[in-house]
Amino acid sequence: MSENKGIMLAKSMQKHAGRAKEKILQNLGKVDRTADEIFDDHLNNFNRQQTNANKLQKEFNNYIRCIRAAQTASKSLMDAVCEVYEPQWSGYDALLAQSAASESLWLDFAHKLGDQVLIPLNTYTGQFPEMKKKVEKRNRKLIDYDGQRHSFQNLQANANKRKDDVKLTKGREQLEEARRTYEILNTELHDELPALYDSRILFLVTNLQTLFATEQVFHNETAKIYAELEAIVDKLATESQRGSNTLRKQAINAIKTSSPVQSPVNKLNNANANNSNYQNQITTNGGSSLANSHANTADLPPGVLYRVKATYGYVKEDVDELSFEIGDIIRVIEYDDPEDQEEGWLMGQKEGTNEKGLFPANFTRPI
Repeated sequence: MSENKGIMLAKSMQKHAGRAKEKILQNLGKVDRTADEIFDDHLNNFNRQQTNANKLQKEFNNYIRCIRAAQTASKSLMDAVCEVYEPQWSGYDALLAQSAASESLWLDFAHKLGDQVLIPLNTYTGQFPEMKKKVEKRNRKLIDYDGQRHSFQNLQANANKRKDDVKLTKGREQLEEARRTYEILNTELHDELPALYDSRILFLVTNLQTLFATEQVFHNETAKIYAELEAIVDKLATESQRGSNTLRKQAINAIKTSSPVQSPVNKLNNANANNSNYQNQITTNGGSSLANSHANTADLPPGVLYRVKATYGYVKEDVDELSFEIGDIIRVIEYDDPEDQEEGWLMGQKEGTNEKGLFPANFTRPI
């Protein structure tokens, strides 16, 4: 077994040495080489086609990686938006729905690019390595053929003198075998290389149409999602600019319903059991009237209806509101425009300052 391997290795080394010698002689111009200009044109086209395909594959793989990174970044951004967008604000549920739609759209986009564009591209480029191996084999067989041709020519020249018919016959057989092996490969490549080159147009048309159509659908649907998101935020801005009635009521109601501690209005009622008329005034007319109230109205500056003391701190959520801390004294005054009067809210000015604005009545008690 080892002896056979040794013989095969020796023959292989001899063949490689013969090819190397033939190539050196051809490069030096000592012997001629078989020319095939048509094949050379096919090979140039093949090399250019392979280079272009590999470049497209490399750039598209990079694009896919960027798309997946953008997909992850988009999800993180939308998660953050949903987190900062407070549940009591207008359009909260719609925002969550659009965020989920965006995530689904990104998933579908990345999936289609991989399955319908990248996989066919990989299949297309996968043809070139095998074809290149066949071209290299054809080139080796061409060198073998040229080598046998030159050997036979030398043999003929010497045989004419020595009349060695046996060597001539054997040389002719070896030459014919080398020629047949080379021509089989050469003929196949003369058919396969042009066919592969012509296939580039149909492949690129199909592949690029799929890519561009997928991109178009994704960006169109994404535009619709962001139009909806913009409308949600626009509605929130409009409500806020109108005086934020809804926003302020929702914020105060959230305090009343979510806190395990007794709410401000309940504490106020307990602390002022004998002052129910004050709460009635807040509910019915925003606190502008003092009929039947126990609030002290003596020695008040002009325009001041009565004074209240803050039982809870409040931080304003809009520009027309008033912030205060526990214990602050606030002078209750009339609304500048009675039509702006809101249920449960008073207009006041904090004593010792020029700060003026709306504040929740149930965060204070009359004094």
